Amino acid sequence: MLVKAILYIVFTFVAIWALDSINITNVFKKNKYYASRVLYLMISVSLSYLVVNFIYDFFTYSWV
Repeated sequence: MLVKAILYIVFTFVAIWALDSINITNVFKKNKYYASRVLYLMISVSLSYLVVNFIYDFFTYSWV
């Protein structure tokens, strides 16, 4: 379980780094900077969740 928690932290930062090249503030209305940052954070956490579960399940089932 500790491995999965470490992977969540690592891949959250990787997802934030990868999503940093996308400018999603243009999609929102003016003066909605914080709403765009919350969406940015939610997308990065969701993306890291999917990637970690895929990698963890892949290695778990491939070694059995």
